[in-house]
Amino acid sequence: MAELIETRAGHAQGDVRTTVSDYRAFHDNGGGSVESRKSRYGEMVSSYYDLATDIYEKGWGDSFHFAPRYRGERFEVSIARHQHYLAHRLGLARKQQVLDVGCGVGGPMREIARLSGASITGVNINGYQVQKVREYNRRARLDQLCDVVEADFMNIPRADGSVDAVYAFEATCHAPDKTALFRELFRVLKPGGKIAIYEWCLTDRYDANNAEHVKLKRDIEEGNGLPDIWNIAGTLECFDQAGFRVLDVEDRAHEGDRETPWYLSLSGKELSNTGLRRSPVGKVMVKALTRTLEAARIAPKGTAQITDFLNVGADALVRSGELDVFTPMAFFLAQKPL
Repeated sequence: MAELIETRAGHAQGDVRTTVSDYRAFHDNGGGSVESRKSRYGEMVSSYYDLATDIYEKGWGDSFHFAPRYRGERFEVSIARHQHYLAHRLGLARKQQVLDVGCGVGGPMREIARLSGASITGVNINGYQVQKVREYNRRARLDQLCDVVEADFMNIPRADGSVDAVYAFEATCHAPDKTALFRELFRVLKPGGKIAIYEWCLTDRYDANNAEHVKLKRDIEEGNGLPDIWNIAGTLECFDQAGFRVLDVEDRAHEGDRETPWYLSLSGKELSNTGLRRSPVGKVMVKALTRTLEAARIAPKGTAQITDFLNVGADALVRSGELDVFTPMAFFLAQKPL
């Protein structure tokens, strides 16, 4: 189980407790607020992925997103199908210039490039992930089709009207101002160009006066590096304010079968690496092993604190999915008018 909780190379002899503390301060009751998270979102998001990227990869692979899933379908297949659906809705094809906004370590980029032949550039604020994307693209022999720039997606280093399409997999939820982000994406798109995103949203069942719902929202934000979570109607309004013509909106969280919900891998009820780690016994074992590895200087001091807040966030995702007050895959397809 040790390989499941390795952390960033070069940290094993070090101490990330200060980074953890700085990150958690964005969410604590003493000083954390939506306003502070929005004003310093770049620092918060980059710190989060410095801490969480390697742990994500061990449990999730190279595609950091959920997917609707059907009975008997392997997790990896559902992830690829979810990516293909977005590429199909965008109509991606060879010779198109495409932006992957908040590309993570590039799993969706590489899958979609293989499928469509489009040239894809990822935009990523986190330098550690940018290094990984470049290396993974090279290993996959896709570095002629796939590239990445280290940049804030609120200020993309691309000329006006220079790209054919834009997409994002559960990444624009990190934005401090969704209307401003969509205006930036509108700027770089060619007239007639399309954007497709899977967005983290509160559903109509979320009740801001329900204490459990409010706590779940807060735990999801802390466990996943988010400044705030919009609802579907609010996100749709941001598209309208940015100038887009919205072509389709749907919550794809219910596209799979009931016995294989999108949060199954986090529920601890599945026989998989992530499922076993997330079971009650698995969480206890991982925590104990993490502390042992810290003491032996195999993992950096503070690793156990990372797993703590990631588990709180994962628990909140599962419960919010069970209550249907949250979706990680509200799908929006929009077009820049000609």
